[in-house]
Amino acid sequence: MTDTIPGAASVPAELLEALLAYERAILANDLDELDRWFIDAPDTLRGDDAGLLVGHDAISAFRGLRGGVAAREIERIEYRPLGDDQALVVSVSRFLIGGRGLQTQLWRRTDEGWRIAAAHVSGRPRPFDRAMWRTVGDPLFQGSWDGPLAGRTVAVKDLFALKGYRIGAGNPTYVDSVAPEPRTASAISDLLRAGASLRGIARTDEFAYSIAGDNPHYGTPPNGAVPGALPGGSSSGPASAVATGQADIGLATDTAGSVRVPASYQGLWGLRTTHGLVPRQGLLPLAQSFDTVGWVTRDGDTLQRVADWCLSYDGSDSTERVYGASGADLPRRFVVPLEALDAAEPATREAFERFLEALDAPVERVSIGALAEYQEPFRVVQGAEAWRNNGEWIREHPGALGGAVAARFRAASEVTPEDERAARAAIAPLKERIDALVADAQLLLPTVPGPAPMRTSDGARVDAVRAATLGMTTPVAIAGIPAVSIPLLTVASQLGPAPVGVCVASRAETDIALVRLARQIADETLPA
Repeated sequence: MTDTIPGAASVPAELLEALLAYERAILANDLDELDRWFIDAPDTLRGDDAGLLVGHDAISAFRGLRGGVAAREIERIEYRPLGDDQALVVSVSRFLIGGRGLQTQLWRRTDEGWRIAAAHVSGRPRPFDRAMWRTVGDPLFQGSWDGPLAGRTVAVKDLFALKGYRIGAGNPTYVDSVAPEPRTASAISDLLRAGASLRGIARTDEFAYSIAGDNPHYGTPPNGAVPGALPGGSSSGPASAVATGQADIGLATDTAGSVRVPASYQGLWGLRTTHGLVPRQGLLPLAQSFDTVGWVTRDGDTLQRVADWCLSYDGSDSTERVYGASGADLPRRFVVPLEALDAAEPATREAFERFLEALDAPVERVSIGALAEYQEPFRVVQGAEAWRNNGEWIREHPGALGGAVAARFRAASEVTPEDERAARAAIAPLKERIDALVADAQLLLPTVPGPAPMRTSDGARVDAVRAATLGMTTPVAIAGIPAVSIPLLTVASQLGPAPVGVCVASRAETDIALVRLARQIADETLPA
């Protein structure tokens, strides 16, 4: 066999045997054997188009969710000795279903024989990632040829109406059961009129009823900042598209944190707009009392351009007046909720404290009350509205939902009118409490408790993170105020250094000024 592979004869026999054994393990998806071939050390490297993994444990965790590779054959090997105990091996693979890939490996001789110290994989090119995209074009829709967003591309969360397409809501049964949309949502039209082009329709968690970013039907979109981590939801698809450079703007929604969480997990800028500011016509609702439109971008300048256009009278069909459009600024005074700091993981709190030290502005630490006081009535009202919106369809399509979302809808179906009335009564003073704090200051806190969990985390771990996250995100949702997640913190995770956002929130209808303030904060506190 090896006689037919060009270049194989130049490879020392022991190393060639190791190389081919490793290739057999790849094709068999033998995870234990693959682990054995990588040096068990914290500085072992593996990289591909998703990013770089450092350390044997991180590599092993990522491999467990990859699912193997398509059948292939090595058709060429290049060998370069780097000394008696190290060698560089580059192999070209031909996939039986078409296409070629490239594997570059640094092999090192150890007491156990030849092992891989570093590897870079260029896999078979894919037309697009179906876990991230529902449909995609180049572009799918061309915007106007000029404007403040000319040349930029948009990934639209699969909850917005696009003329001629069905809303998919992250569920294959749902998309097959509804009619094509007769018109395009104004939130999309605003971006197209500004010169942006629609790259495609991106995936969402089922019915937007999650903040993890996983989807049991289509797969989990990649985390563009931390390979092997959850992307954050429910705006997982648009956020992943932006983080991986496949779109410049993600048009998304935020009910309990669905813009802010994926922005934090993937190192993006994310704006949740004032509740009700951007009309929601053409948007499939989850819970109307909290649903709001938002955007994710890779940089603050693009987010500012989007906000300036889409929230100003001259640019948008959707809004008439937002504070800051004329250049007015918010006061540089901040309040930090003590309860949010207590909910943050130790590494996040430490990084946030360092950020506060670098912030040149008055900061007051205040109590907003137990986070559970916000989270529980929010959960009840959200559940009541989610069931009213979707309960009939769910009853007519038993078994159509994935397990986690199905469980949430079952709980939602049990909310009584009395429960809902009591929850709404509890929300009113909580909203007043937050509104009073942001009347002349801005709320400042870590966006989420910590970095994105690993995709291989068990259900209990993901549920615990979800509960802690909702405790930190629901006060802003209950108040209905705008909030920006800024990619300012970096903390250690099981998969290496990972981003965590800083959230700054302001009083209602100050969205444009808030983005401008967020950019100033970033300029002042990020290392030069």
